[in-house]
Amino acid sequence: MMIYGHTKMKNDINEIGRDVIDLQIKALKKLKNSINDTFGEAVQKILKCKSKVIICGVGKSGIIASKISATLSSVGTPSFSISASDCSHGDLGRITNKDILILISYSGNTSELKNIIKYAKLNKIFLIGIVSSKESNLYKSSNIKLLIPEVTESGYGIVPTSSTTTQLSIGDALAIALMKKKKFAKLDFKKFHPAGNLGNKLKTAGDLMLTKNKIPFVNENQLMKKALKVLNLKKLGFLVVINKQGLNVGIFTDGDLKRLMQKKRVIDNLKIKNFMNRRPYVVEENTLASEVLSQMNKRKITSVCVYKNINKKKTIGVIHMHSLVNTLT
Repeated sequence: MMIYGHTKMKNDINEIGRDVIDLQIKALKKLKNSINDTFGEAVQKILKCKSKVIICGVGKSGIIASKISATLSSVGTPSFSISASDCSHGDLGRITNKDILILISYSGNTSELKNIIKYAKLNKIFLIGIVSSKESNLYKSSNIKLLIPEVTESGYGIVPTSSTTTQLSIGDALAIALMKKKKFAKLDFKKFHPAGNLGNKLKTAGDLMLTKNKIPFVNENQLMKKALKVLNLKKLGFLVVINKQGLNVGIFTDGDLKRLMQKKRVIDNLKIKNFMNRRPYVVEENTLASEVLSQMNKRKITSVCVYKNINKKKTIGVIHMHSLVNTLT
């Protein structure tokens, strides 16, 4: 009986979890169907903003405001969030008529927002409202009204769950729409996320390459005897072969050396240009490191040359697979 009772309780708890998520899925579907031209108007207005996007909410909506603000800032739209309660104690001074103010409130009649709305009107600050009631003060006062649908909350219908999910989702939708309109790319994203696992994923060939005297350059007319000294000295397992103009004409690897020695017993006085790979794989410095590693695995190679802009023959750095694997894993 104890085992049965424990299993029944566990199943009941699981069902509660599914019910909460079901309500939020329904809320998001309603939100998706509610998106109209006002969403596009909001995006266009924010795109034209020459200052900052300031986001404010009360209670749980205030927490959502902080998250939306952080997302906007990370994808190229300068933003910060402020506390609705602090606004009545001096923080309103942080908002100017060059900014765009976004207020978030499910009911739209929260008392803490009254002074903020009044301040926005008096100072001609453009106001975007994220709200669910057309009869609310926030809806009527907003220049652009992002109406989110009325939803069923979990926890006796009173705990902010489905409503905060829709608020967060509309904020994310704004952020991504703005990102794409600004053509904010992965390399731009990398500038704001230099550290951690995300920063590693966004590292480029230019971030990881060896440069200057660490590049194992040899002239194409170099004899193997001297070229092998460079190979042993640099300890990278390959040589970058260049002509007298300093342009890349090939690559010579440990594997090429092994194949050569199987064919010829004496190699010291042979010129390296006769045995190099004349079509080495090269990458532009802004290529993502993850893409470089993928291509190296696909081509079954352990090293690449890096170039800048469109000058593929001018090697500015080299990458060995070990450095890529260590960084990305």
